[in-house]
Amino acid sequence: MKVRSLFVVRLTTLAVLCLLTIAILSAQKVKRDPLTEAEVDKIREAGIDPGERIKIYAKIVEDHVSTVKGLTNRGRSPARAKRLDDELQDLTALMDELGTNLDTYTDRHADIRAALKPLAEATQRWLGNLRALAGEPGFDLSRKEAIESGQDLADQAERLLREQTDYFNMHKEERGQERAEPH
Repeated sequence: MKVRSLFVVRLTTLAVLCLLTIAILSAQKVKRDPLTEAEVDKIREAGIDPGERIKIYAKIVEDHVSTVKGLTNRGRSPARAKRLDDELQDLTALMDELGTNLDTYTDRHADIRAALKPLAEATQRWLGNLRALAGEPGFDLSRKEAIESGQDLADQAERLLREQTDYFNMHKEERGQERAEPH
């Protein structure tokens, strides 16, 4: 009877430890959402208007870049490094999401040239701010990822602007469309 009771106690203890470990690990992997509810609402309101969505995303990215720039003036501390790391991760996620939207609109042959030109200019400014940020151990990896994502977005915006200019010069009847319509 004692052996059985001891076995039940050990088994219960092991089960509780496993549950606690799972709870702790799942709590640590909470995914941050880089968008506020208001920003999500603005994006939803833009609906399928590609140019407007691009402008909204660009404004949101600009705000995050400004936040990162503002944090660089503060004294070095673990809290500052953590906040910069979080902001840079959010910035990377937003630039990647914007790039995904650009791919979608390109596949649809949406005429987004009006939004691409200011975006191409803005990406260069964002990259300048990110490259000016001195790396520190607390956020250096996030900084490098943000720079890579920003460079990818800059290259994509410039390439798409060239491609769209060529495409819509050849397909003048499709200028200004939000998606290609079958003829």
